[in-house]
Amino acid sequence: MFRIAHISDLHVLAPAGVELRRILFNKRVTGYANMLSKRGRVYRREHLLAVLAAAAAQADQLVVTGDITNLSLEGEYEEARRLLDEVAGVAEVTVVPGNHDIYLPAIHHERRFPHHFSAYMRSDLPEFALDLPAGPFPSVKLRGPAAIIGLSSAVPRPPFVSAGYVGRAQLEALARVLAHPEVTRRTPVVLIHHSPFDSRSRLEQLLGGLVDAHELRGVLQGLARGLLLYGHLHVRQHHRLETGPGALDVLCASAAPLDHPDDRVRAGFNLYQLADDGSVASLEARVLEPATQAFQRFELPTEAS
Repeated sequence: MFRIAHISDLHVLAPAGVELRRILFNKRVTGYANMLSKRGRVYRREHLLAVLAAAAAQADQLVVTGDITNLSLEGEYEEARRLLDEVAGVAEVTVVPGNHDIYLPAIHHERRFPHHFSAYMRSDLPEFALDLPAGPFPSVKLRGPAAIIGLSSAVPRPPFVSAGYVGRAQLEALARVLAHPEVTRRTPVVLIHHSPFDSRSRLEQLLGGLVDAHELRGVLQGLARGLLLYGHLHVRQHHRLETGPGALDVLCASAAPLDHPDDRVRAGFNLYQLADDGSVASLEARVLEPATQAFQRFELPTEAS
């Protein structure tokens, strides 16, 4: 049995706090205001530490679907890398970036995300990876019955816009990856930050969704089975994406450190198991109970798309 623990939206804060000179007069000031008004009241560092430790202990592969940092500050990058390094000795770690990890054009152009997290984006099929500012994507790890494929949907956006974009070149590279013999004999596990479904309105999608979600789903239409994992929404969800020969399980993980009364939202991680033949054996979550610091099993029932 191959076990995958899925966490997302860590929003790691720098231990020394935020330097005002780093956030004034750029998009970070809106993110900082959001942290003070909302995230600062629900983010619990102790929850994050508990989730990381428990997820790594129960998995062969720990996947992180973006928003590892909160404002792409150097101190946040360093602290997030330290936290991931601590659990990487227990389970292998794979990451993809989220919009909060590529917060500003300068961060994008200076390639700060791959500078800090390249160890967790190494690919077994590097010939297919594009040299993107966010890192080498698609990244591919061939592990037992799984082909873990990382995509980047993170691009810098104006204030109040958090939408993502995969792009034609990366989608074409993904199609080539999916046709590779080492991938076709395994179950694809695709990682991305933004939701692969269309938003209720095109404007909503352009502001906070995946702009080319339709194109991504098109590339995946030839798969008979697989997992498509994402974050960004801060709520646990499980949908089925029908394809020509079968269907994919599409799963969202909540934000790992959240303190919230709803079990679908509160701190925890998703846990998936693949049998040796690649079939999906189980899809569920582990949700933290703050009073006891224990993790309770949580079902991930399929919702209507």
